[in-house]
Amino acid sequence: MNLANKLTLSRILLIPVFMLVLLIRVPFGEYIAAVIFIIAASTDGLDGYIARKRKQVTNFGKLIDPLADKLLISAALVSLVELKEISAWVAVIIIGREFFVTGLRAIAAGEGVIIAASKLGKIKTISQIVAISALLLNDFPLSLLNITFGKYAIYVAVFFTLWSGVDYYIKARNSARINLDE
Repeated sequence: MNLANKLTLSRILLIPVFMLVLLIRVPFGEYIAAVIFIIAASTDGLDGYIARKRKQVTNFGKLIDPLADKLLISAALVSLVELKEISAWVAVIIIGREFFVTGLRAIAAGEGVIIAASKLGKIKTISQIVAISALLLNDFPLSLLNITFGKYAIYVAVFFTLWSGVDYYIKARNSARINLDE
């Protein structure tokens, strides 16, 4: 197993640790969980970079990397709903978009069309990671200045989530070989 795939698997293995630390309410648990989340999220870009740089892109990596991303974000959102930090509708929209886009990409792949990740998809991911991190950190260090960031950042993440979902739909629909009306 190459280094990139090991990093991806480490992201998956950090998910239960992240959730346990966050949800059992240990002292400073939300900050420890935030650090775990940020470390796990940072492996996303790193594993892809390493795989491309070393020319070690594998089918296993192509499958497990997006799955790891979705699991990490979903686990964080569900945990934040449990802690009453975000509304359930926020989590449903973000997680639902992931199912929707995954389905679109599967339909496209079945027709021999690859819908590549877009810049908008990357902005969506970054906005989600920033918002979740801010919420986990209770807006620290901005909270020292009485600045609320996380509550607004999650709505920005919802906006980019929806926008990128529509963008993927348009790309799939405009593909000459995909008929989404059937």
